[in-house]
Amino acid sequence: MRTSPGVALGLLAILVAACTSTGAPTSPTAVETTAPSVAPSVAPSGAASPSSTACLKDALTLVTPAKFTIGTSNPAYPPYFLENTDGHKTDPWELGDPTNGTGFESAVGYAIANKLGFSRDEVTWLVVPFDQSYAPGAKNFDIDLNQVSFKPERAETADLSDGYYFGNQSLVVLKNSPLASATSIAALKDHTFGAQVGTTSYDAIVNVIKPSKDPQVYNDNDAAIKALGNGTIDGVVVDLPTADYITNVQVDNSKIVGQFEGGTPEHFSAVLAKSSPLTPCVNGAIAALTSDGTLEALASQFLPFQDAVPVFGP
Repeated sequence: MRTSPGVALGLLAILVAACTSTGAPTSPTAVETTAPSVAPSVAPSGAASPSSTACLKDALTLVTPAKFTIGTSNPAYPPYFLENTDGHKTDPWELGDPTNGTGFESAVGYAIANKLGFSRDEVTWLVVPFDQSYAPGAKNFDIDLNQVSFKPERAETADLSDGYYFGNQSLVVLKNSPLASATSIAALKDHTFGAQVGTTSYDAIVNVIKPSKDPQVYNDNDAAIKALGNGTIDGVVVDLPTADYITNVQVDNSKIVGQFEGGTPEHFSAVLAKSSPLTPCVNGAIAALTSDGTLEALASQFLPFQDAVPVFGP
């Protein structure tokens, strides 16, 4: 249940123009941008770590010389990527637009690039499906930002950076569901839940809720959300920012029941090629953005609802 309707309405005003999409390109498509930044001003440092010449811009190993290439999936969901305020679309992006610098991960991507010495017109965004980002093999991006939570098995096939966002999983149900007033994990045990395949959302169902019924697994969040809307499942588990978007924009008469908390919060990592020489430089950039308050400021700007959702009891 929400305890701060003003927050939800504020985010809804930002996202009201967004609409659900059907499908995404399967082949990578690069888009360059020179759009102005809305992120806090961070002057290019030229190196993430002053003590390491390997992190000087001209020394970085990049997939395209002199360009910093960032991957993410398509559709690009708010609040991680927001639509352009004038309504124009940048091909091939659906829903949000990574190239405009608005939305949490768009702003984080430009901030990391900036710390490594890249100007905005030296940043390229590329379509990379979620599960392909950390799959074995060569990469056609320098980093991928796609709400990829750190999991040891993912780190076996790709490099996962230090965390740039720490947060909880949450449960979305329909308002007429018997679960709409649930306050404890025990109250969830005898119901059917769904999540996107290979995500920590699915892990939360199996390891935190531990329901008596087998969870349903979907190729993407769109399919899981559709299943929630038509009653195939009783609830969908997603990270909290995604839950806010679902309830405000995608599914009528839905609500966030609560968030799962306890232990160490999961964190989102940038994905890089396995043993990439760029990884320590990206970690240095993330450390700098943490230290100077940029990441906290961006989370407050684009994900302001984190503290408004109650935490499930045992």
